[in-house]
Order: sequence, then structure tokens, then C-alpha cells
Amino acid sequence: MHDILLGFPIVLFVFTVFTDIAYLKTAEMQWSNFSAWLIVGALVFGGVIGVWALVRLALDWRGPARRDSAVYVGALALAWVVGLVNAFKHSQDAWSSVGAFGLTLSILSALLALAAGWFAYSTPTVREIAR
Repeated sequence: MHDILLGFPIVLFVFTVFTDIAYLKTAEMQWSNFSAWLIVGALVFGGVIGVWALVRLALDWRGPARRDSAVYVGALALAWVVGLVNAFKHSQDAWSSVGAFGLTLSILSALLALAAGWFAYSTPTVREIAR
């Protein structure tokens, strides 16, 4: 279940970059709304996964997977915090919500979510978090 839910913030944060670029190219305000909705969805799923990962990290704190799990939780938490700042930026008026700073936040949150996903799926000790 964890693996399935982890895919949602990754995809939603990545698609936020695409909708921000579409807004910057067309100036159609609906693209800014799409970005805000995608960010909120990523934050909701990221919060659920973050709580799940924190509980598992607490249970495995004395085990050998502690460092890998802590890096995974840190990357996930950082992606969530950057996404939250991005949500506040995108909640502004559409003309000022997606600019250089908004697009940078979207790219950064997408990269952090991708890094957390890569770390979760490629590290055998972190894959145990899902179980």
C-alpha cells in the first residue's frame, strides 16, 4: 500500500511543473488553478505517507535500516515542506503565483519527491518500510 501511495505525490508534484510551464506560456489562469490543486493533492498523499514512514522509522530506530530510513523520511519531509511553501505561493493571485519563484518551488518539490521515491524503491532497507 505504501508503494502505491508514494506514487501519488511523485506524479502530482511532477505534473505541477508541467502546468506551471503551461501557465507561463499561455497566461491562461486555469493552469495556475490546476497547479494549486495538484499541489494540494500531493500534500495530502505526502502527509499520509510521511506519517506512515515516521511510524516505521520509530519502530526500526534500533535496527540496521535506521540511516536509510532516516534519509528517506528526511527527503519526503523536505519535499512536503517545499510543497507547502509552494502551495502558499500558488494561493496568491494567478498573475503573481507562477513566476520564477513559483516555478522554482515546483521544480524543487518535484525533484525532492522523485529523490524520495528513487531512494524508497532502490534501497532494500527502505523498501522494508512498506511492509
